[in-house]
Amino acid sequence: MKNRIGIIGGGQLGKMMAFEAKKMGFYVTILDPTPDSPAGQVADKQIIAGFNDEKAIIDVAKNSDYLTFEIENTNGEFLDKLEKKVPCKINPSGKSWRLFQDKLAQKKLFQKYKLPTPKFIQVNSLEDLKMSIKKLKLPVLLKARFDAFDGRGNALINNKSEIIRAWEKLKDKKLYVEEYIPFDKELAIMIARSENGQIVPYPVVETIQKNNICHYVLAPAQISNIAKKRALKLAIKTIKLLKGAGVFGIEMFKTPNDKVLLNEIAPRVHNSGHYTIEACVTSQFEQHIRAITGLPLGSTEMVTSAAVMVNILGNRLGKAKIEGLHKVLAIPNVAVHIYNKKETKPERKMGHITVIDKNIHSAYKKATQARKDISI
Repeated sequence: MKNRIGIIGGGQLGKMMAFEAKKMGFYVTILDPTPDSPAGQVADKQIIAGFNDEKAIIDVAKNSDYLTFEIENTNGEFLDKLEKKVPCKINPSGKSWRLFQDKLAQKKLFQKYKLPTPKFIQVNSLEDLKMSIKKLKLPVLLKARFDAFDGRGNALINNKSEIIRAWEKLKDKKLYVEEYIPFDKELAIMIARSENGQIVPYPVVETIQKNNICHYVLAPAQISNIAKKRALKLAIKTIKLLKGAGVFGIEMFKTPNDKVLLNEIAPRVHNSGHYTIEACVTSQFEQHIRAITGLPLGSTEMVTSAAVMVNILGNRLGKAKIEGLHKVLAIPNVAVHIYNKKETKPERKMGHITVIDKNIHSAYKKATQARKDISI
């Protein structure tokens, strides 16, 4: 049996993937520049190197049967070359990876296949930005094509007085402008794809964002059946355009009249799927390991009526220190995940809490209380 998995990235996603891989008997190697990274703490081996250290990545690949990622930094063109140099199976593929890294390329793919998505225009100068705003009308979002996540690389422009500020913030990046959608809910679906093309979706969930960072995930989303069907159909259409195996996150907007539009794709396990550890037969992390290693995909059915996940975000600078854990665990049906990052800082993801319950309102109430009771 081929039983060696290499994971590029040693954060919390890599950690939870490594846990599941170890349960199934795989030998796990992590590559991450931070010594004693969260994933490195549970893996068999960690190589300390940067995410684009090609020599180090080749070393991991040569000593792995399967190579996967928890971050989006690695160069897609390099992966194309790597696939020809090493015998290990790499997922996602280099071709897919380039698409995932370039948000504008994603938008163009959605447009090509007539998938509903906000209107967009590429911009290369301040004049381009001003002309684009005339076409799209305010408000708009100025977005970075690369390395944009958790709101980093985005700037909302509500009126003309904010144009210069937004441009100055992002002018050193490759950019595009996107129309602002007056949505009432942000939705997400984790969806798995196997090596042979089998596609298995998880339930549609609602994500609640603050400062462009996910704070809560409500599963299942409290939306109409029509909206659920539209979101599911759109997610499946999207994943069929991609190549490679693994678990992918599809993020969407829902308008008050139940129109559903694509926002973007995450090429990996995702924050909006953390609830699956306690709430589904097969967690997104186990599913990803199954998918990339050619094992049968597991059931995505929820084992509870409702679940709410809340992120534990840092609110200061300094050494991480867990307080209030005993209070949180005294609340019924609460699970706590601490990522064991050594340093905390404002809005850094330090852990998460998942509550399962009979209904979403009760679960949300407990999750809110649990979040108040803990700090790191």
